[in-house]
Amino acid sequence: MQTAITAAELYSAEQRIENPVVIVEDGQIISVASPESCEIPVNARVLEFPDAVLVPGYIDLHIHGAAGYDVMEGSVSGLERMAAFLAERGVSAFLATTVTAELSHLEAAVAKIASQIEHWPADAPLARPIGIHLEGPCISELRRGVHPREHVCNPSIDLLDRMHRAANGTLKLITMAPELPGAMETIREAVARGIKVSIGHTDGTADDALRAIEAGATHVTHTFNAMRLMEHRAPGVLGVALSDDRVTAEIIADGVHVDPRVVEIFLRSKGAKLAVLVTDAISATGMPDGRYRLGEFEVTVAGPRALCDGRLAGSVLTLEQAVQNVTRFANWPLAQAVRLATANPARVLGDAKLGKCEPGARADITVLSRTGTVQQSFVGGIATRN
Repeated sequence: MQTAITAAELYSAEQRIENPVVIVEDGQIISVASPESCEIPVNARVLEFPDAVLVPGYIDLHIHGAAGYDVMEGSVSGLERMAAFLAERGVSAFLATTVTAELSHLEAAVAKIASQIEHWPADAPLARPIGIHLEGPCISELRRGVHPREHVCNPSIDLLDRMHRAANGTLKLITMAPELPGAMETIREAVARGIKVSIGHTDGTADDALRAIEAGATHVTHTFNAMRLMEHRAPGVLGVALSDDRVTAEIIADGVHVDPRVVEIFLRSKGAKLAVLVTDAISATGMPDGRYRLGEFEVTVAGPRALCDGRLAGSVLTLEQAVQNVTRFANWPLAQAVRLATANPARVLGDAKLGKCEPGARADITVLSRTGTVQQSFVGGIATRN
């Protein structure tokens, strides 16, 4: 059965349509047009949102948990609970993100997540885990953040093999410090296997970053956080992240990880096509203040801060909030802010079916108020419980 969704406006990448009519069938978008150029099929179900904006479903490339669930746990019911929470807040797809742990424990967690992805229900109103983001263990000891020092290690082809086998084809993104021994050959091998590499948790120099980009790295993990500070004679990885158009760069726009004025500087530097919003959210997201797990350690949450031994340990941010924050922090229009959570993360992954509302794309559609509040979500054309 076909469904026609109408609204006041539609934003998709650089496209903007007034009074759009979106026809959906079998989980795909069949057509997107104005009322003047589109005739709604006679037997179609019509869903009207006269004061709202249609945008592609949000994509979170960096999220450790939500709704009380940590992705390292490996529980099917827990991941489904997290996915329901995300869907109701506009997210249609996400990368389940790991945290550094003892290698056998990390390998087991990756295998569990991979199995969950492979058996994910196709017709459920849930955000989809579309792959794994391996954050650590190949990170800088100095810039590891809350990642446990004892499990940090250097990258190698053998370690890549081990995690790649455990992931069974679901490993989509790896965060790595480029200054570590073995990093360049591991980056090249990961890219050859179709895995995207992000520069992050690094004390590297600008030259380290440039070598990583030449080797195939295309992204930067939570810019400003867990990396060497930029100096006027030593720009470091941060200087390259802000200035090099060969890399996309993500930011946690919660006003806690990065000051709102610095978020604005970042957005001016990377622009509307290369900036990516992520949450770095943990299990406490959507939950009351208290104590929660992130991998193998405990995090204390009070208000917008998640701390472990006095250090920030992820966030309780949602992409819905992040998009709204961009409109406030940088005075960006909603149409431009939305791109940072839709088309741009899809670009990082190289997935042509995601992050846009156009014929042939997945029917992942989020309905927003004019101020960016999520009113309804569709994942594969199936409505969530908003």
